[in-house]
Order: sequence, then structure tokens, then C-alpha cells
Amino acid sequence: MKSKNSTLKILVIITTVVILLGIALVVLNNSKNPDNGETFAEQPPIEGQPILGEADAPVTVVEFGDFKCPSCKAWGETIFPQLVKDYVDTGKVKFSYINTLFHGEESTLGSMAAESVYEQSPDTYWEFHTTLFDEQPSENHHSQWITNEKILEVANGIENINVQQLELALEEQSGLEEVKKDTELVEKFNVQMTPSIMVNDIMLEDPFDYEAIKKLIEQELEG
Repeated sequence: MKSKNSTLKILVIITTVVILLGIALVVLNNSKNPDNGETFAEQPPIEGQPILGEADAPVTVVEFGDFKCPSCKAWGETIFPQLVKDYVDTGKVKFSYINTLFHGEESTLGSMAAESVYEQSPDTYWEFHTTLFDEQPSENHHSQWITNEKILEVANGIENINVQQLELALEEQSGLEEVKKDTELVEKFNVQMTPSIMVNDIMLEDPFDYEAIKKLIEQELEG
């Protein structure tokens, strides 16, 4: 009888320890990622993607964006400049952009144009990227504005872009393969809205909550 009681006590102790370990793991996980969003097994690969900042920056921030998306334009005008000032320019963060085609043919056309510019001149990509977003109308967002003519007009105003080469690339849709690679990443990381922002392997719930972005970056910098 005594032996049975001892065995029962041991089983109770083991069960309690296992439960406590489980609770501890949950607490640790929550402390690392408090209400910031979904954590993935890996961060999006950015090899071959446009990158702003130092290549060896310890933290990677990725935007899944769409040139046709009004919220992406708003994010680029409000959050992005502060992120660059606080973290990209200081060498702590490298930033990358992945095309997300949520608005049909215009999204595809804008993305192909950006990919073609990037192939021509990686250093010129970000100026084209920003200028194309600037051309997005502030009203009547659903009107057709991303056209070959608009793209070439934007390109004409930027040095180091061979406009004739870009026009040919658009005709031949030579940037489409790179755009398709981005679409695979959109599906892999279950992107549901634009913009979607990832800090390393964590997708933020609210891309416009800059304090949450900063907090998560600081946590990732601390390791």
C-alpha cells in the first residue's frame, strides 16, 4: 500500500512539473511577443528584393505592399519616414518591400515596373517607388491611374532610369517572374491586408502602431 501511495505521489509531482513547465513556456513566449501579432517559423527571405539600409543590419523589417493601395501610401507618408530615421539610418534595421497584388492589373503593372527599375538600377529603385506612390490620387482611389503612360512619366523625371529600356520591359512583361515570386511569399506568409509589416519573423497586427513596431524592434535587437 505504501509503495502504491509513493508511486501516486511521484506521478502527481511529475504531472505538476510538466504543467508548470508548460505555463512557463507560454509566459516566456508571451513576454517575447506581447500582443504584437503572429509569429512564423522564419522571416521572409529578402535575397533579390530591394533593400534599404545596411545589409548586415541585425533586424529586418518587411512591408507587403501594393502601389494601388491607399493605406500603403498613407503608411509610406507617416510611418516609413520615422522608421528610416530611427532605425534604418542608424544601421539597426534593413527594410525591404514585397509586391502584393490585391488590386488587379494595376497592381501587377506597377509591380512589374518597379521590378524592372530595380533590375536596371537598384540604387534608383526607392526614388521610383516613392514617386510612384506620390502619384496615387488622394481621392477616387478606384480610378485607373497606374498606366504605362504614368509609369514612363514618373521614370522620365528620375535620373539613371533608361526609359526606353523600361518601356520595352513593360511590353515584354520581363518583370513578371519576380512579381510571381513575391506572390508566392504573400501566400506563404498568409498576407491578408496591405500594408502588412513583419519585424523579423513576426507579423504586426496593426501596421500603423509605430510604438508597437519600435517595441518589437527593440526586443529583437536585444535578442
